[in-house]
Amino acid sequence: MTAPKKLFIKTYGCQMNVYDSERMAEALGGQGYVETKSADDADMILLNTCHIREKAAEKVYSELGRFKGLKAANPDLKIGVAGCVAQAEGEEIMRRQPLVDLVVGPQSYHRLPEMEAKTRAGEKALDTDFPEEDKFEKLKTRPKASRGPTAFLTVQEGCDKFCAFCVVPYTRGAEVSRPADRILAEARDLVERGVREITLLGQNVNAYHGAGADGDMTLAQLIWALDKIDGLERIRFTTSHPNDMGDDLIAAHGACSKLMPYLHLPVQSGSDKILKRMNRSHTAESYLRLIERIRAARPDILMSGDFIVGFPEETEADFQATMDLIEEVNYGYAYSFKYSTRPGTPAAERAQVDEDVKSERLQRLQTLITRQQRAAQDSMVGKEVSVLFEKPGRQEGQMGGKSEYLHAVHVEDAGIKVGDIRKVRVIASGSNSLSGELV
Repeated sequence: MTAPKKLFIKTYGCQMNVYDSERMAEALGGQGYVETKSADDADMILLNTCHIREKAAEKVYSELGRFKGLKAANPDLKIGVAGCVAQAEGEEIMRRQPLVDLVVGPQSYHRLPEMEAKTRAGEKALDTDFPEEDKFEKLKTRPKASRGPTAFLTVQEGCDKFCAFCVVPYTRGAEVSRPADRILAEARDLVERGVREITLLGQNVNAYHGAGADGDMTLAQLIWALDKIDGLERIRFTTSHPNDMGDDLIAAHGACSKLMPYLHLPVQSGSDKILKRMNRSHTAESYLRLIERIRAARPDILMSGDFIVGFPEETEADFQATMDLIEEVNYGYAYSFKYSTRPGTPAAERAQVDEDVKSERLQRLQTLITRQQRAAQDSMVGKEVSVLFEKPGRQEGQMGGKSEYLHAVHVEDAGIKVGDIRKVRVIASGSNSLSGELV
């Protein structure tokens, strides 16, 4: 028998890239590839890239440079770049790094088998199109191997919002939603293989409008359809836009027991002037009133957000408005970044805030967010939470998992199995996790 070829995939960035990497591995599995955890013994290396972070492309080129020795030692090694940097840079990647054999954008990875065959014939392969065919349907069904208790499931891609700082509309394209029946079939397949919690993914997931039996479905309607799947115990979704938080989705948070009480709802800034310059199409006040409505539907919901500090033209007063909004919302989690330019986006052409000012503001903001996050975690001590156990802990006989609020929880009990959902009384709050005992 011919030995299987080895595939090494390095994934950068968001959960959607994690999902995409799984599907790329499946696509190449049909070509005789099995995954390896080391690039050193791989027959193909794929970098699945993200364009959100600062100097993303330069980091990819730096990573590629590290593979020169591997390519010299094994001329048959194939090296590919996938994802959003591939979409943005295209053939420039091959020009700057001739060792690259394959460049594929995030909408074309279902074509990987044909592209891989082309590289084996000694040719270069480039595909950064936005093809009309459904890449999810073109891929073979997932192998029927058992899975861990949690999984990502992409339901929507692309974005039509065109925020002034963001490259997603240019790298992922316009908003496209997958038909509901295909999502439900994939969800059932995941549950059959051991998944108990599914996180629905989309660049703008609550703008979901996939085709259903009686017309387009909203995200709330999709969640209620998923709610009927026996064995699926938990549903989450990310990432959302405030403008697409419809009444039915707010109501679902209060009525659907499988929809977890955690919501990531980025606001980016608390200054109306900056929000307008970002092309966010909402105000600080409308965001705060939205939070009120969500908490009225689900009082115990834990809120998460995103913040950009030092956006062009941000004054100290604008920054203080962001700090005031954070104080009012009281986040359980938040992600914050200094603004960095993305070529081709409107904000990149504007007057930039001094880097030292950005850094000082980011430090102040993160100090406030850290205090809120710690207070939210500490408030769980003495309460009972439901924990989905995902893996053994660091200590002998210890198991770890996530509460419904997404807090990491560990318990000393050798009788717990991966995939169990158990009631836990929280007894202590550590630096990044909670410890508890079974109820």
